[in-house]
Amino acid sequence: MQMTDEPEEVDQHLSEEQEEELYEHHKVKVDPGQFIVRIDKYLMDRLPNTSRNRIQNSAKNGFIIVNGQKVKQNYKVKPNDEISLVLPFPAQELDLIPENIPLEIPYEDDDLLVVNKPDDMVVHPGLGNYRGTLVNALVYHIDNLPHRTQDYYGRPGLVHRLDKHTTGLVVVAKTEYALNHLAKQFFDRTTERRYWALVWGDVKEDGTVTGHIGRSLKNRKMFVVYPEGDHGKHAVTHYKVLERFGLVTLVECKLETGRTHQIRVHMKHIGHTLFHDLEYGGDAILKGTTHNKYKTFIENCFDLTKGQALHAKTLGFEHPTRKEYMRFDSELPAGFQQLLEKWRNYTKSAGDLSEE
Repeated sequence: MQMTDEPEEVDQHLSEEQEEELYEHHKVKVDPGQFIVRIDKYLMDRLPNTSRNRIQNSAKNGFIIVNGQKVKQNYKVKPNDEISLVLPFPAQELDLIPENIPLEIPYEDDDLLVVNKPDDMVVHPGLGNYRGTLVNALVYHIDNLPHRTQDYYGRPGLVHRLDKHTTGLVVVAKTEYALNHLAKQFFDRTTERRYWALVWGDVKEDGTVTGHIGRSLKNRKMFVVYPEGDHGKHAVTHYKVLERFGLVTLVECKLETGRTHQIRVHMKHIGHTLFHDLEYGGDAILKGTTHNKYKTFIENCFDLTKGQALHAKTLGFEHPTRKEYMRFDSELPAGFQQLLEKWRNYTKSAGDLSEE
């Protein structure tokens, strides 16, 4: 975000175009006539719905930057200071009901855990989804650990999320320090996130999609790519071809940013809608013939996934307390593997799959 020359600018990085990362980013330019005051009190007076304790914890963890330098909570604000602050979103005002839902957890320690999210699971409670979410399962799991860490602060800490039908790896913080540390990594784009996606069409070569992503003005549940600087937020997706099947292509997408529906929107924008994407038109036959045999084949493929064929395969980040780099890789879910195998067999039997 850009600083302006106006006195005391408070730029709250909070809009309905919510990013995948579940944090808020604030930038404040201090008024030239500001009297000297502690930074925690100064920010508490200017940021709505933010407690002094929350600001102090962020400072202790090194996430308040003044004029390019980390500061502590007792720093004295001076006129014309430029302040940058990253905070994880506060807990939602919802009754988090613990539910004994089995979870696949490849890794867990006192600071965090990594979950391999299944298909058809919403990450956190919201309108129409108050039960059966990943958060409901996490609350039960953490509350029932035999030796729960004393630093656990009462809720699982999410710093990123996956769509309902996107499978794969999610990192969850158990302590407030871990939550702040991970949120900062996601904001600074130092994490590694690689997804595998099956898309419609023959992707000719590797490439990069750069385009602002924002909510559709026609359908608020969908996102679209807007001209640079016109609307939405800057987004970059790098993709490379892993396997070609003629009418569909398996690609790996590496996220440089983390916008809502980013891969789904960017790939549709370049003419390669995700296979079986219910919201973005991937559940129609976009490539191939009109023969009944082919139509039956595609319908059988659709039955293998409940939504878009998209899997968060690789996740890498720095451990908040040990400071070592951790990298996790997950197997494709069974339905996705079966989908690829069906296309491999179809490609072999069909020969040339060029469109008629």
